[in-house]
Amino acid sequence: MKDQIDRTLEYYKTKEQQILNAVNSNKNLTIDDIIHFGEEASIINYKLTALEIAKEN
Repeated sequence: MKDQIDRTLEYYKTKEQQILNAVNSNKNLTIDDIIHFGEEASIINYKLTALEIAKEN
């Protein structure tokens, strides 16, 4: 089970990094784009937190 959690954690950490890279590399983001990326990052952050808690238990 922990192996699956570790793999899933790595997946979401990669996704989180991809979002950060997309935001940081784009100089022409609209407000809507920023909000969209923020919402995606927030969802991923919640999932990462839940997985880290599950891993501890």
